[in-house]
Amino acid sequence: MSSTRTPDPNPGWLSEEELAAFRARMPLLYVEALPVRLGGLGEVTEVGLLLRASNEGAMTRALVSGRVMFGETVRDALFRHIEKDLGPMAFPQLPASPTPAHVAEYFPFPGSKYQDPRQHAVSLVFVIPVTGTCEPRQDALEMTWMSTEEVSQPDVLAEMEGGRGSLVRAALASMGVLP
Repeated sequence: MSSTRTPDPNPGWLSEEELAAFRARMPLLYVEALPVRLGGLGEVTEVGLLLRASNEGAMTRALVSGRVMFGETVRDALFRHIEKDLGPMAFPQLPASPTPAHVAEYFPFPGSKYQDPRQHAVSLVFVIPVTGTCEPRQDALEMTWMSTEEVSQPDVLAEMEGGRGSLVRAALASMGVLP
């Protein structure tokens, strides 16, 4: 007797075993988004960082981030991860052209500028204005809005894992927004 399986609604996802095998052999593509609020003249007035508990139990600051699935456009991946992390009422203003503000390459080796102990990954980093209400979901505890001066403080940047503090500075610098 043959059994009929329901087609996978997310065929771009990998099982945990498949993901581990791929991570050991090739870089994966990610998108990361730095949510910002803009003033009336288009200037960045606030920067949003997620607060999360790490696997070790430490409180860390994080960007919206996630993998790009097979067959998914960068734009669709950005939108999916922003909605997943910030909720459906964030109302992100995705750029007309998906050109990143920065490209980060993560390595599992100590001493790398950007580190991810699980893998070698390439991340396209975007600065994304949001106009709605951000209600963190998934594993985020809260969304904190800070001025560009506050987010650029060494103690805030140090709360970010894997070198993401320098990534935030690079993303802000791409917009000419470093205090």
